[in-house]
Amino acid sequence: MIYTHFCGSWGHYTCLSWLPTFFSEELNLNLTDAAWVSILPPLGSMVITSIAAPFADNLISSGVDTTKVRKICQAIAFLSPAAFMMLSSVDLGLPPWVVVAFLTGGISLSNFALSGLYCTHQDISREYASILLGITNTVGAVPGIVGVALVGYLVDTTHSWSMSLFAPSIFFYLTGTAVWLTFASSEPQDFNKLASESL
Repeated sequence: MIYTHFCGSWGHYTCLSWLPTFFSEELNLNLTDAAWVSILPPLGSMVITSIAAPFADNLISSGVDTTKVRKICQAIAFLSPAAFMMLSSVDLGLPPWVVVAFLTGGISLSNFALSGLYCTHQDISREYASILLGITNTVGAVPGIVGVALVGYLVDTTHSWSMSLFAPSIFFYLTGTAVWLTFASSEPQDFNKLASESL
């Protein structure tokens, strides 16, 4: 859960911070257009959030194992932005509005994590969910500091948005998916029992 939270935050924070500059410098949008276009991913996220929760609830209500539902939702949350970032990072000669649509779609679909990773804390321990989220969120905040600065440094040194912004995010999305699909579980844990047994 910690690594997956870190991976999701890397893509989220670096894109939120650097997409306006990418839209302006790489897609040659003027500053006003870049600012207006930058609001699209958060708007798309609101729409996807209202879809992801009922989607997960309906699967669980129809008898699909909770762990499987969390894995499906998290895979959508990570593989979607990774795929759209791959398409946006290569020069396919696409018009700027198509690249904007790709990035908006990918970042919006990453909100499926709200029915994946972010529900798993409560799945495994209702009593300690807040502590578990505090732990994973603390590590998840690191990309907001380190990732944003590193992308800026890489853009300055490589002059490549593909290598600076998209490649690291794609790497973390793909490795985060692999780790999540391999190790994630929504099986309830009795931390009180584990603590008493260790004493």
